[in-house]
Amino acid sequence: MKYILITPARNEADYIELTLKSVVAQTVKPLKWIIVNDGSTDNTGEIVSRYAAAYPWIDLVEMPKRTERHFGGKAEAVNSGHKRVSELQFDVIGNLDSDVSFEPDYFEFLMNRFDENPNLGVAGTAFREGNLSYNYEMVGIEHVSGMCQMFRRECFEAIGGYTAIKSGGIDLIAVLSARAKGWETRTFLEKTFIHHRTQGGALHSGLRARWYMGRKDYFLGNHPVWEFFRSIYQMQYKPYIIGGLLAFAAYVWYAFRGVKRTIPKELMVLRQTDQLRRLKTILQRRFHLTAPIV
Repeated sequence: MKYILITPARNEADYIELTLKSVVAQTVKPLKWIIVNDGSTDNTGEIVSRYAAAYPWIDLVEMPKRTERHFGGKAEAVNSGHKRVSELQFDVIGNLDSDVSFEPDYFEFLMNRFDENPNLGVAGTAFREGNLSYNYEMVGIEHVSGMCQMFRRECFEAIGGYTAIKSGGIDLIAVLSARAKGWETRTFLEKTFIHHRTQGGALHSGLRARWYMGRKDYFLGNHPVWEFFRSIYQMQYKPYIIGGLLAFAAYVWYAFRGVKRTIPKELMVLRQTDQLRRLKTILQRRFHLTAPIV
């Protein structure tokens, strides 16, 4: 199966060469790799230019400089890259962040999964950040992390690409939109990639990051019961206790004010149904409950 990669990059000079080295080493290389330099003020563009000169299937696209960094910019960059490859013949299109690395057979593995299952619309793998691994008991393997999301072409075009939402969650909305249209979505745990920057670390850090976590959870329609338990779960990570409290306080603050959520209502219903079903399963497993939780 032929695949295309699109990578939005903004001030990623510290990490992007790790991604470049990983892709050029793949056993099955992309038909085309569009790297969108999204207004970087460092030497991201210069690093990519060296690789583009050596590998004709790598294209560097320069976007105008902008002062504000937000998640909507990523969506606009990916959708801009998609327009540049619309005339090419390919089966799968992927959004690949510019701060990840992986083994040489990474995309060969994913292309085989698409080839095996014609109903698979969105796919990815597990990932690690430092010594931490993602807890898929909490998230579920139906979600595909946004650092590397591979879409069957028909699926990506059916959902209209990414929705440019400044507050974040474009990857989540894409996965939910695919599921709402009948596509299967899957994170495969047999493979992993390394994410070299903490999620959201390009925008916020420390206590501020936890406040924005709760804010984002509200905008993306988390169920309040799920958010309560999620906040307790987050208390085990730095900053201990207060981090989880801040996330929950932000969620409650925006809920109390009645701020409009950014996720479409039908997708929010799907998300909350998933969360409550998963929460019941987790509680039954942890506390060895035999009676069903109503």
